[in-house]
Amino acid sequence: MKPQRLTRREFLRSTLGSLTLASTGSAAGAKPNILFIAADDLGYRELGIQGCPDVPTPNIDSLAQNGVRFTDGYVSAPVCSPTRAGWITGRYQQRFGHEFNTGSEAQAGPDVGLPLDQTTLADRLKSLGYVTGAVGKWHLGYDPKFHPLKRGFDEFFGFLGGAHPYLPTPGRPGAIFRGTERIEEREYLTEAFAREALRFIDAHHQQPFFLYLCFNAVHNPLQATEKYLARFASIQDSRRRTFAAMLSAMDDAVGQVLARLRQYGLEENTLIVFVSDNGGPTQATTSRNDPLRGFKGQVLEGGIRVPFLMQWKRHLPAGRVYGEPVIALDILPTAVAAAGGKIEPGSVDGVNLLPYLTGKATGAPHQYLYWRFGAQAAIRQGDWKAVRLQTGEWQLYNLREDIAESRDLAKENPKKLAELREAWESWNRELMPPRWGAPRRRAEPGTRVRRRQAKAG
Repeated sequence: MKPQRLTRREFLRSTLGSLTLASTGSAAGAKPNILFIAADDLGYRELGIQGCPDVPTPNIDSLAQNGVRFTDGYVSAPVCSPTRAGWITGRYQQRFGHEFNTGSEAQAGPDVGLPLDQTTLADRLKSLGYVTGAVGKWHLGYDPKFHPLKRGFDEFFGFLGGAHPYLPTPGRPGAIFRGTERIEEREYLTEAFAREALRFIDAHHQQPFFLYLCFNAVHNPLQATEKYLARFASIQDSRRRTFAAMLSAMDDAVGQVLARLRQYGLEENTLIVFVSDNGGPTQATTSRNDPLRGFKGQVLEGGIRVPFLMQWKRHLPAGRVYGEPVIALDILPTAVAAAGGKIEPGSVDGVNLLPYLTGKATGAPHQYLYWRFGAQAAIRQGDWKAVRLQTGEWQLYNLREDIAESRDLAKENPKKLAELREAWESWNRELMPPRWGAPRRRAEPGTRVRRRQAKAG
């Protein structure tokens, strides 16, 4: 068969298209795109780059290989919604009362959501000339005033609550929205989120964009299609096999997004962050937090220390492993700085990490990191961490020597514990009471209540 000849019009269209792709990266070079990717309930050890032995994650791992992996990366809460309130504002969410999950739509009242006086990362980037899009899980309020389109985003595709099934239910529209319109989604949800992320990039690759891509993988319910399950036929445990399939689907989706950036010549001009919203609920989904102690819902390391990666080619060193404690609150000031914006002094708790990663700044970004989650409390200073669980007794650990928090040093180091408690109390006095209570009480691992909670968000 002879090759098909192009008409003059087709040839010109093809040539102009190629020139557009080649020039897009340099045209947008002054303002990098910002791509924020979140996983849901992903345990500390569940990426290949973090030591996972049975689930390959080459696409997510590439962000660490081409950028920075934070060994001591934290989130500001051990559950979904308050963590998101923190990272989207750059502030400890307890400052504005968003301390607990919002609960189900039936539980949440009209004022349960990210307070309207809080400025989001989307608000800030929009003011800097960015087009903004949110894809995936929101979990910052159900009432129309809390909708992503009212919080700085130009476009939204996803769901508003804490969890959603992955498999389609033909003829039964779920809680998936395009903008404010409820739709029936017919694809596996992780694939649908990838599709919508690609659509957003296709539509806006010629202008600076902020894409907030929040997967619900690997949160309950455990659901996967045969396409992904077939990859893990050797895993005998059915729950672990399904979990592996879900994680692999998310890694594929990340790979598609990265490939689309490369297609438009945008990868080197895009600051990419990957983070999980909390540690894994090991009983519910088999997610691994080892070598950390604890799980989702606890301020032990397993609940708040998470996979945390950042890539910005030609700006950040490739393959760097960064060991100073950082927190997801740092994402907002880092992104705003990369975009050429400025943060009002004292308006956020996060720190611009770029100078620390490029060597322009030395020392640790934070003197202290803090947590309050109901009766639970924690503070980290350097290698030291003080923790108070539900019992009310403070414990003290040296994380450099004991990452698993297995040896309480409180009695051996009473002065250090007193110093950390005093610093935590000083911070705590700056906070406000929770605007609403915890939707449900989290029980100890292995109980039915705890498994039900993991499903709730």
